[in-house]
Amino acid sequence: MTEPEPLLDRDHLTRQTFGDADLAAEVLVLFRLQCDRLLPALAEAGRPAAERADLAHTLKGAALGIGARRVAAAAAALEEALRTNVPAEPPLADLADAVAATLALL
Repeated sequence: MTEPEPLLDRDHLTRQTFGDADLAAEVLVLFRLQCDRLLPALAEAGRPAAERADLAHTLKGAALGIGARRVAAAAAALEEALRTNVPAEPPLADLADAVAATLALL
């Protein structure tokens, strides 16, 4: 069994924000706000799958940008499931758990 992705790669975040702690803090606040906005939209079963896949892709990119690799991996899996329609209603639990655990670190 492979190890799960780390919740937050702080070295990556530091590189992305050029060692600026204030900028890193601001980026993390923006990530939290994005999660708060995107997770409910992803949970809307009535929303078209392609649109939900795009939202998952957006969250994946944001997560990769800050080093939230477990969120990125879960968002990528959800995006793939939505794009291939397997299962018809993909579970959000892995993504929600990864987001919650990552946000708890912030």
